[in-house]
Amino acid sequence: MVKRLGLNLTVIDVGWPAAAAIAFASRVGAIIIPIGLLVNILMLVTNTTQTVNIDIWNYWHLIFPGAMVYYATNNNMILAIIATLINTVVIFKLADWTAPVVENYFGLPGISLPHGETVNFAPIMYTLNKIEDKIPFFNKIVINEKTINEKMGIFGEPLTIGLVLGILLGALGRYSLAKTLTLGVQMAAVMVLMPKMVGLLMEGLMPISEGARNFISKKFPGREVYIGLDAAVVIGNPSNMAVALLMVPITIILSVILPYNKMLPFADLAVLPFTVIWAVAATKGNVFRGLINSIITMCGVFYIATDLGALTTTLGHAVNFAFPKGATMISGIDMSCHVTLWILLKLISSKTFIIGLIALIIYAGMWIWTRNDIKKQYKQYSEN
Repeated sequence: MVKRLGLNLTVIDVGWPAAAAIAFASRVGAIIIPIGLLVNILMLVTNTTQTVNIDIWNYWHLIFPGAMVYYATNNNMILAIIATLINTVVIFKLADWTAPVVENYFGLPGISLPHGETVNFAPIMYTLNKIEDKIPFFNKIVINEKTINEKMGIFGEPLTIGLVLGILLGALGRYSLAKTLTLGVQMAAVMVLMPKMVGLLMEGLMPISEGARNFISKKFPGREVYIGLDAAVVIGNPSNMAVALLMVPITIILSVILPYNKMLPFADLAVLPFTVIWAVAATKGNVFRGLINSIITMCGVFYIATDLGALTTTLGHAVNFAFPKGATMISGIDMSCHVTLWILLKLISSKTFIIGLIALIIYAGMWIWTRNDIKKQYKQYSEN
């Protein structure tokens, strides 16, 4: 599709593995990991978080903001550490806030998702959902797994949806008939097998999670504790996968039509199931709203990717990252999902401080405005 559309964009999406490697290889990497652990322990002791983050691998999401601030401030380690502390606290608080959704919508009790580049979208997505609830006609449209199955029968099954989406993608990419049908079968397999694979993953993780919860409960008796895991444990949700697959061609089209965008989406198209998690969860699995809100999300991601392209490129050069052939600037969908990082970067620069302050006020305002929405959602699930 990228070749057929003849895209000519200057910032290359190198993917989250590259971002993780860059983060761990940065000068602040070794320092920030113990800081993240210490912050988590202190917040538990002071009862300011209920999340115990055992997802050590994904601490790169905490390192990456610190590394970006470090290079944005001409190697100012103090500012990098302060930014990391602020970002870490915000992520843990967001994980606590959204934990009831993980339990009641995704069916994972006692789990939270302190996954920076996903959970920081939760206040934005709940704000959009709250606004959409007030729009006549729009608020009556409900397309979820249940309604699709009821109205479309076999054509609403994940297998059929995956097949149709795969064939559509093949047609847009002008594949041969054989390759188009093969892609359809592969997409169908993804829709069917992904939830089962995640289910198996959770079967393996739950004993570890329960053991960790029991251990923490002994240390903090009478406290409800959440075990922080990778957001991968929820991406197999059928509505989430449907929206993510639809977003693949839409993301590529957005990269062409958005006048400000300079990033070519490539490697991180595979992480769209992560990117859309809270767009879907905030709507309780409404594919229609989830898709609309995911499109809005991607518009923001492309802006951040373009805006921070020069800085991520500097960071890549600093750690001797092997740039793809022909690439002069790098970024990625995943690394550009760090909304809180973008706000921090704007705040620490005198040139963009006002922009950062406005963004902070808007973001905090959205979180405050929707702070009780998850409790209401939780109550609805309890009643059901």
